[in-house]
Amino acid sequence: METEKRTQKSAEQTVTRDLSEQIKEVTKESHVRAENTELMLSFQRGQVTLQQYKLLLCSLYEIYQALEEEMDRNSNHPAVAPIYFPAELARLKSIEKDLEFFYGPDWREKIVVPAATQRYSHRLRQIGKENPEFLVAHAYTRYLGDLSGGQVLGRIAQKSMGLKSANGLSFFTFPGVSSPNLFKQLYRSRMNSVELTEEERNGMLEEAVRAFELNIQVFDGLQKMLSVPGNLQQQSSTNSKAVHSKTLQIPGTISPMLRMILGLFVALAAVVGLYAL
Repeated sequence: METEKRTQKSAEQTVTRDLSEQIKEVTKESHVRAENTELMLSFQRGQVTLQQYKLLLCSLYEIYQALEEEMDRNSNHPAVAPIYFPAELARLKSIEKDLEFFYGPDWREKIVVPAATQRYSHRLRQIGKENPEFLVAHAYTRYLGDLSGGQVLGRIAQKSMGLKSANGLSFFTFPGVSSPNLFKQLYRSRMNSVELTEEERNGMLEEAVRAFELNIQVFDGLQKMLSVPGNLQQQSSTNSKAVHSKTLQIPGTISPMLRMILGLFVALAAVVGLYAL
């Protein structure tokens, strides 16, 4: 299997490095592929519509529901316990608040996700039962990405979409984390301290690659949904009094380099998680 060969080759090259560095190394190729999907390119150009953002929230809800339920259930597992920080990192309740803002009190009835999102959620539940240590790979790539620059992105989104308050942007805030940089250092240190056999470590590295592959499939699935007029009509008709349908634009007063970085962060932090290490 090509994915396994790439993972094994990269793992051999990074055998003396920390697990966090190994994950970063083995996912480089998949990371680039994720950045260059059609949907992600639209994010990088700062052309994210409210409909896209709402659809992404729907998929985030399904993904985080599976991830956090499995993290909770395996919180005492020797690999999961060191990086289990529900008070600081849990996203599900925040996403629920955002969905209620955009869709109203009956938002659960309006959740629409592509089949790829369901496959991703299924994988999370599967490893939660069969290989709980693999949850570390998913938690690491998601949470540290969400934590990187979330407050800045939230302010940009609020201004760009014309929101009068921070309602609808709870996903980007981490009130339990006073210093993101210090917390990320703690998280990496905890994760690197997890004792793994060679087989378990290789399996975790392969799972990190799989996480990106699953997310690429989610990107493609969301893009297909967005290309169907019926889906866009459904999205734009919800909670129209609270928010007008606008394109999420990165403000033009910032430098081109910062514009590119923020655009890229919108793309990956929204679905994959850009782990700024």
